[in-house]
Amino acid sequence: MILDAARAALLQLPTPPFRWVFLKTLGLTLLALIAVWFGLSGLFEWLALPWLAALLPQNLPDWTGWLGLIAAIAAGIVLALGLALLIAPVSALIAGLFLDDVAEVVERTDYPQDPPGRALPALPALVQSLKFLGVVILGNIVALFLLLVPGVNIAAFFLVNGYLLGREFFEFAAMRHMPEADVKALRRRNAGTVFVAGLVIAAFLAVPLVNLLTPLFAAAMMVHLQKMLPAEGALLRRQA
Repeated sequence: MILDAARAALLQLPTPPFRWVFLKTLGLTLLALIAVWFGLSGLFEWLALPWLAALLPQNLPDWTGWLGLIAAIAAGIVLALGLALLIAPVSALIAGLFLDDVAEVVERTDYPQDPPGRALPALPALVQSLKFLGVVILGNIVALFLLLVPGVNIAAFFLVNGYLLGREFFEFAAMRHMPEADVKALRRRNAGTVFVAGLVIAAFLAVPLVNLLTPLFAAAMMVHLQKMLPAEGALLRRQA
């Protein structure tokens, strides 16, 4: 069942509706990172460079003028590396705003006989998007710290991300059809299945560059999964 849901989600990633959502997500992510780049660069020039100049004594040799240029280049490199690390979290935040579009496509194309889900209102959708961002950041922080612990780091990465990603994306898919309290009860009744599905998402997240598609893949996979649950899928359809 889990592999069937994952395969169905993978097959839908190259389709035009999913490509359009991904391009919107990627475009907005790049715009956000460019804005951050210019903002932080301007802040550095406004605060850091005058501070460095004030620390240096007067009447320095001419060659010391290169120090400012070297400092600016070093700051640019550090900033570029920082922005590279932010690509996945920022894309997760922005993609969270479009997950209902992904779920709607899956439900319309693969389950046309079922009642359609209801998109979350703007504020809950924003909260859900922030939760996705928090999950990605937390998982990556845990993985970063555990890189220093041989034999534990890989297992911890998958366990932490498997639990967090499975929980959040399953609840997202189910909340389109059920109240939050019922969704949490549904997740607890299927905790093992949801966790293993989360491990599949964590494996997807571990692949560089491909991980930018993680929110779209995870949302589609969990829509398929909750539809495939034998008794629970029927319950979701009755309550929709």
